[in-house]
Amino acid sequence: MTKKERAVYAVNGLEKIYPEAKCSLVYTHPYELMIAGRLSAQCTDARVNIVTKELFAKYPTLKSFADAEIDDVAEIVKPCGLYKTKAKSIVEMAHKLYYEMNGVIPKTIEELTTLSGIGRKTANLIMGDVHHLPAIVTDTHCIRICGRLKLTDSTDPKTVEKDLLKIIPAEKGSDFCHRIVIFGREYCTARSPKCESCPLREYLNSDGRSFTCRIKK
Repeated sequence: MTKKERAVYAVNGLEKIYPEAKCSLVYTHPYELMIAGRLSAQCTDARVNIVTKELFAKYPTLKSFADAEIDDVAEIVKPCGLYKTKAKSIVEMAHKLYYEMNGVIPKTIEELTTLSGIGRKTANLIMGDVHHLPAIVTDTHCIRICGRLKLTDSTDPKTVEKDLLKIIPAEKGSDFCHRIVIFGREYCTARSPKCESCPLREYLNSDGRSFTCRIKK
């Protein structure tokens, strides 16, 4: 079975298990997703959502972030870790987006990554969720699980992104990554994955297919 064939089975299986694909970060405006994405570095989405509830209430517009005092933002985002660096990049990002880009969210990875604190992972999140363009968000869940499913042989985020873009249908890449996150939290965890109760196994090994993963029990 080729990697592309394996990808189709994985995509279809996850669609059936998780019909609704939704980003776990809570936001209203596209720039808020950029900020939440920045805060999620080395921090759980659950904690980010708690912090951004207060953060977005205090700074309700892009301009308010662009004009914010870094120390004030840092105090709120402190629970997310690396708070001084994150606060600085959030204000710098908002300032450039508002004053230099007229508040328009860039539509390319190259432009998005010119904004302070925005790496390829968050840039791809914006490309998929905001612009609905082909995107692969290579977070830890994606890298781990796609490696186990033999969809990639790499653990380098950029390489994994390139590998998956070749085999995941373009229109399904973003939702596939959201589903991978949920699946990774519920079943295919980093330690002690719940292989015995894995719901994806039913779809990967039906109809006489042989679709084994790299997990060694």
